[in-house]
Order: sequence, then C-alpha cells, then structure tokens
Amino acid sequence: MKVLVPVKRVIDYNVKVRVKADGSGVELAGVKMALNPFDEIAVEEAVRLKEAGIASEVVAVSCGAAVCQEQLRTALALGADRAILVETDAQQAETLQPLAVAKLLKAVCGKEQPALVILGKQAIDDDANQTGQMLAALLGWPQATFASKLAIADGKATVTREIDGGLETLELKLPAVVTTDLRLNEPRYATLPNIMKAKKKPLEVLKSADLGIDIAPRLATLKVVEPPKRQAGVKVASVAELVEKLKNEAKVI
Repeated sequence: MKVLVPVKRVIDYNVKVRVKADGSGVELAGVKMALNPFDEIAVEEAVRLKEAGIASEVVAVSCGAAVCQEQLRTALALGADRAILVETDAQQAETLQPLAVAKLLKAVCGKEQPALVILGKQAIDDDANQTGQMLAALLGWPQATFASKLAIADGKATVTREIDGGLETLELKLPAVVTTDLRLNEPRYATLPNIMKAKKKPLEVLKSADLGIDIAPRLATLKVVEPPKRQAGVKVASVAELVEKLKNEAKVI
C-alpha cells in the first residue's frame, strides 16, 4: 500500500510572527521556516504504517517554491522513501491557496495512485483547514478529519476522531483521505545519520505549469494587522472584590 503525505513549508512555531509595514502580509525574509507540525504528525503515522508492514512506500509531496525542498528533505529524514515537489515560482507560492493545492495534489494522486493520503488537518500559518477536505471532494474519495487514532485492515481505514462531547469512529473504504490531529502520535526526531541518508533519497520535481492546472488565487487579502495588545490584569484581594469588579466595572454579571 502506497501512502502519500502532503507537507507544507511554514514559519517555525517558535518564531514570533511580525506583520509587514505595508500590511500586505507577514514578514518572511530571514525568518526560520519549518515543516508544518500537523504534517509532521502525518509523516510519522505513515512511517509507522510502513514499519508495521501495512504500507509499502511513503511518498512526501509539497507544492510551492524550490525552497520547499528543505521541508521535503526533513520528511525524508523522518522516514519517507521519496519526495515530490510540485514547483511554482516564488510569487505563485505566496498566493497558493487551498483549492489550488488540492488540485495539484489530485494530479499527483492520479500519477502515484496511493491507497491513502494522510496530511495535517491544517497549516499553522493560515489555519485554513480546507486542503484535505477539498482533495477528498475532487478525488471523490471518503475522508476522515481530525484523526486521533488510525488503523488499516482489510482494505479499510478505521479512524477515531474527537468531537464535541466524545469520540467518533469512522470506517472508510480505501483509497481515502485522512487528516491528522495532535493526539494521533508524537513525531520522532530526525537523527543525524537519517538526515545524511535523506540527502541521497530521490526527490522528483514537477513543474506546476506542466500539469495544466489553474492555480490563480480566488481570494484577495485586503490587509493584515497585528491583534490588539492585551491589557494588564488586575489582582483582587477577595472573592467579594472580584464579584464587585465584574459587576460594576466589567459589567459582565
């Protein structure tokens, strides 16, 4: 069984994001970039399926500028067998939206014929939470989002997902699309030997223009602003004082 794992290049989650002076976006120049954490969980789950003898091959794929090869090499160091970059120019990469990515991934699925596509539920830069769902719709495959547990057997995927008030278990016939939640697993660290081995693993580059897919953005960003700064809190000496402030100052009770 082949597993396809789409991954995205995002700002490292340890970096304090700064808005550009003209409000057109966030500052990326000189900023540390990393593999989207939810996608890292997806890579880990795919590698575990291979280690369990369920998957035969794990293929990482990314869409964007040539620099995305760095994150694909990270996925290879974590255990993926090979990687594919659907390369766009730098300007297209900045405006690549979920629908365009889903269309590009559909084309890759047509070429690779995976039995399972597993990807992060969302990217931590735009938090769109759309690509997996759109890809499943375009392919006409069943989908399970926010997976906290995944089991594969008899041509089916059994997915446990957290919902309001409990857990929901879904059974999907393969091929299918699954998006990962934080509780699915804890990703491993890439060891130095595996980082070195990853440099020699195959990485194929496809030009997005050759796929004949319209990746023009459908949405326009009007302005990006920083969130309002939080006001300092107030310490109170007693419950009675707290109630008095909530009632007469905050007027919330």
